Amino acid sequence: MKKGSKIALWISIPLVLVAGFAGPRLGLFGGGKVSKEKAAVTAGAPATVQASPTTVQGQGQGQGQRGPQGGAVLPVSGQIAKPSYLSNGIPSAGSLLAKEEVDIVSKVSGKVTGVFFKEGSVVKKGDLLVKIYDDDLQAQLRRSQIQEKMLSEKLERQRVLLTKDAVSRESFDQLQTDYNVILADINLLKVRIAETEVRAPFNGILGFRYVSEGTYVQPSVKIAHLTDNSQLKLEFGIAEKYISQPLTNKKVSFTVPGYRDEFFATVYAIDYRIDEATRTIGVRALSDNNDGRLVPGMFAEITLITEERENAILVPTEAVVPDMNEKRVWLLRSGKAVLTPVTSGNRTQNKIEILSGISVGDTIITSGLMQLRPNMAVRVNISE
Repeated sequence: MKKGSKIALWISIPLVLVAGFAGPRLGLFGGGKVSKEKAAVTAGAPATVQASPTTVQGQGQGQGQRGPQGGAVLPVSGQIAKPSYLSNGIPSAGSLLAKEEVDIVSKVSGKVTGVFFKEGSVVKKGDLLVKIYDDDLQAQLRRSQIQEKMLSEKLERQRVLLTKDAVSRESFDQLQTDYNVILADINLLKVRIAETEVRAPFNGILGFRYVSEGTYVQPSVKIAHLTDNSQLKLEFGIAEKYISQPLTNKKVSFTVPGYRDEFFATVYAIDYRIDEATRTIGVRALSDNNDGRLVPGMFAEITLITEERENAILVPTEAVVPDMNEKRVWLLRSGKAVLTPVTSGNRTQNKIEILSGISVGDTIITSGLMQLRPNMAVRVNISE
């Protein structure tokens, strides 16, 4: 056999085997599964088609709940309109100051013999904080008191003799003068002894202690720092153009880092000296701090209130739909969404005041606004 015939034979044998196995499966010879199904359809047999579960499930996706008339009900969020407090004023920034604060120092020089306070403790006016050495003054006081007693007795005897003309008036007057000098010396010594006792000048909270027992102090040495935080001063500046307005007794609202609460103060002093660098006038307000949450030195964002209302209707900024010539709000009416024109007023950080178009008790739709259409049925989830 020729070489070319052998090669063709070896190539054709695998092809024949592959065709024999794959042919019936692919319906190449008319006897496969596909041919039988075609025959059944041709003969009029009813063909059964089973729908894919995935296809059926997919047809139901994206459809909301049905309303009473069969329309889709769109789930949205909303709020009930209610009266709120609204203020309008002059924005500014400032700092909190203590009502009273002072560095505790000694009036005299000497060695500390006793420390009677703890760091961070609350003290009352007159409480003894530090005692300075006073043994020498106490000794002088005792001597003067003995002399005062002797002169007092001698003066009484001289007074009796004077009534009988047994002593001269000049001698009696000299003894009276000596007695008065002793009394003055005693009072002076008592004052000097009192100066060795360092006491709290007012109620407050003490800071760190800077002396210890045995420290030699002088009037320039700081012993501690005392602060009265029961009330805080709020100091800030406003533009000079407001100088003609009546600012005294105006209310001030402010916020500080670390707290979400809004705090209030009342203006009690105006510095009518314009700062040439900032073109502002200084203002101070007083705020109660009975709970002790605020501390001196805090930064404050301030609004000097010039107008305030107790019954303003405020809606979230995102609930107002701007139009070319007006603003509108979606309201819930009988289970349907109604687009209502409104008149807006002042704005806050995240809310807008509505002057007309909404009444207290109305339900304002705040989410899903892009999907809403007039008179569309909605289901509102009320949030605060």
